[in-house]
Amino acid sequence: MKTEQVDVLVIGAGPAGTVAASIINKAGFKVKIVEKMKFPRFVIGESLLPRCMEALEEAGFLDAIKACGFQEKFGAKFVKNGKVCDYFFADQFTPGWSWTWQVPRGEFDKTLADTVESMGVPISYETTVTGIEFTGSDSVTTVEDIDGNKSQIAARFIVDGSGYGRVIPRLFNMDQPSDLPPRKALFTHTVDTKRTLDDEPNRITIIVHKKGVWIWVIPFSNGTTSVGFVGDPGFFDETAGMPEEQLRALLSTEPYLSERMKAVEFMFEPRVLQSYSVSTTKFYGEGFVLTGNVTEFLDPVFSSGVTLATVSSQIAAQQVIKKLNGESVDWETAYTQPMMQGVDTFRSYVMAWYEGTLDTIFFADNQVPEIKSMICSVLAGYVWDTENPYVKDHKTALHKLAKLIKIRDSMNT
Repeated sequence: MKTEQVDVLVIGAGPAGTVAASIINKAGFKVKIVEKMKFPRFVIGESLLPRCMEALEEAGFLDAIKACGFQEKFGAKFVKNGKVCDYFFADQFTPGWSWTWQVPRGEFDKTLADTVESMGVPISYETTVTGIEFTGSDSVTTVEDIDGNKSQIAARFIVDGSGYGRVIPRLFNMDQPSDLPPRKALFTHTVDTKRTLDDEPNRITIIVHKKGVWIWVIPFSNGTTSVGFVGDPGFFDETAGMPEEQLRALLSTEPYLSERMKAVEFMFEPRVLQSYSVSTTKFYGEGFVLTGNVTEFLDPVFSSGVTLATVSSQIAAQQVIKKLNGESVDWETAYTQPMMQGVDTFRSYVMAWYEGTLDTIFFADNQVPEIKSMICSVLAGYVWDTENPYVKDHKTALHKLAKLIKIRDSMNT
């Protein structure tokens, strides 16, 4: 069987894999990517956060992305019963990027993959990992292409950025359920002919449809818009019909969208994503590191997916370079702890969203600008800034703030 020798094997050509591959390649190491799918391919996670711009910049991807003309994103708009709460990233507490993009992921991911290939990193598409054997940090990975041809890749280290494929966790029984309740998403892309400048398009809109059920609206620069409902699986059982009938019926019941989405053209049959939250028992091993959704995927509500994917790969790649250079790496301190800081902060906000705690905060009258700017930083993805009290004390700060708002409002009635 043919065996190829590389320094680092990267599994997955999505944002996690390509960011890691580029950074490691730029340090002078031989890198190869294997990808199960053929690009472009559809995936959700279309609204980026400013924090991921730092990782994309280090990877050398920004010029190629800018050339695509994607929709620039400057904030997030939350809507409930006609009331609007806007967060503009320029107002955030944490210094950093104040904008990012909203992207059709098929085109975005292919842009990153094509760019990393142009840097000299080969990608084998439609290639599946069937087995991995470790000898210390060294490994031999068996792969199979679309024609059934098998080969092996010997590597000094593996970065698993395989996303939902979760290659190493599944091969080595490392998957574990998330502590978040199961949820379902029903979504499509629309030809958004009734969109106006007032409707966005320079930010994501998140609409509270009812408690525990929300809608995303993500406009793209090509005139199409991604729209989807998210909620408890039982919510969708209340609406009969095939996916397109269900989604059209649900859109007709949302006052904020009903006229805009009436008889709108769907670009594809609405798709379902269900029970997507998942975790793993560990983020690294002697010869590998997990990045992106392979570590933990939470929920789409705050668009954390690509940010966690790119930042985890940025941090992991820096540690892989040290290890390959013979330096000592404390993976727990340098990688797992920072990643858990980010994941846990986003998790607190996800839980507060579904509990209704964030409803109280987002739609309160007379909001304190300083506090709003701190929360805005989290919504911008700066979940590693522990100088921000709403990051440092993420488990308690939101509930305390919501309680104070309720007390204040009760005294004013």
